[in-house]
Amino acid sequence: MKTDILIAGCGCSGLYAALKLPSDKKILVITKSEATANDSFLAQGGMCVLKSDSDYDSYFEDTMKAGHYENDAKSVEIMIKSSPMILNDLLDIGAEFARHEDGSFDYTREGGHSHKRIVYHKDITGKEITSHLLAEAWRRPNIMLGEYIKLMDIFETDGQCCGGIIKISDKSKLTCNGQSVLLPEPGLQIVEADYTLLATGGVGGLYRHSTNFRHLTGDGIAIAIRHGVALRDINYVQIHPTTLYSEKPEDRSFLISESVRGEGAVLYDKTMQRFVDELIPRDLLTQAIKNKMKEDGTEHVWEDMRTIEPNELATHFPNIVEKCKSAGYDVFKECIPVVPAQHYFMGGIKVDYDSMTTMNRLYAIGETACNGVHGKNRLASNSLLESMVFAGRAAAAITSGYEENTFCQKAVKTVRLSKYENYSALGRQYREMVKKLLFTDTLHSRHLI
Repeated sequence: MKTDILIAGCGCSGLYAALKLPSDKKILVITKSEATANDSFLAQGGMCVLKSDSDYDSYFEDTMKAGHYENDAKSVEIMIKSSPMILNDLLDIGAEFARHEDGSFDYTREGGHSHKRIVYHKDITGKEITSHLLAEAWRRPNIMLGEYIKLMDIFETDGQCCGGIIKISDKSKLTCNGQSVLLPEPGLQIVEADYTLLATGGVGGLYRHSTNFRHLTGDGIAIAIRHGVALRDINYVQIHPTTLYSEKPEDRSFLISESVRGEGAVLYDKTMQRFVDELIPRDLLTQAIKNKMKEDGTEHVWEDMRTIEPNELATHFPNIVEKCKSAGYDVFKECIPVVPAQHYFMGGIKVDYDSMTTMNRLYAIGETACNGVHGKNRLASNSLLESMVFAGRAAAAITSGYEENTFCQKAVKTVRLSKYENYSALGRQYREMVKKLLFTDTLHSRHLI
């Protein structure tokens, strides 16, 4: 198979990159599950935006402080200054965000933020953004979107990435411009590409408690390790302080958004006493909750949303209210049990400011990439923004310097498909490779399955 550009992953970074690439280039976007089964769809709280020049210094400082000043300052500057453009692009494709009666945005605030600067759509902001990106991608005649197609590996020669090895199954389907496209027979396929983008998401599937989809197990990281592509801050993993506690280990942890605490929810210990400032950065709050659980000998603490005006609670957080109700909790009348869970991966494949890796023609975007913008701990609601900002920069860099890949013919001769035939064994190998690097910090290793 041949395409101009191969993108592995169809969260907001992969889709935004596809939409920003030239319309005369053939783009193949693949995902190992269905198109909506990515963490971008799960994001609740919102997306940070630079409201005005007067908020720049504060926004910059909040991001740096949350990251323990280990952030790449240039990456932070790029992200913040690009945020109005991202917002306008999303509005252009129909995404909607909460507004006041006069039409101005109803900004909200989350932990670690000095001011309200987050645009949101109820408590399903990620779904609002990513569903519109997906709908637009499906309309583009130059973009083919493949579901249930697994990226097994990339292939290379002379330091040049030349595409990917993919696995097509009986469930696989390919669509373009609203029409089904005929796929090859199930099995392994070589995809030649001028440029390849890894947008394979995070590592949450490796953890006991995680808000991530279970199939997100750091595939892009494993591929980078196999090919000697540089990594960065690999053990910087964010634990979200508040997810709905479940006794079932197989359950994906349901996020109780930072915005809930931003609007006034409070945390209690087992005696129903408030024990912490709920708006401190996530890593500090997570540690405070863990300390309290250890002190009390409990598996969770309590979160009280009754401090929020009932109509505001119902209209701003309908998804959370309904989820808690289905779990047997009436948030208007009682507290809910919450526990920290793995949430976000700040480290990843090392990239420059245009999202290029240390291998030519190979880019990494979204949660699988690391440009240093988040430092040691991500500030709430910077994830969707950062993913799209640097996906857009990858698209711009590819566009401005586009050259056909003349290395593919040589590289294809080196590919031995037989070594990819044992899919399950290779998957286990990938997971073990990533685990070996990740779990050096006891804070994270306690959550390992």
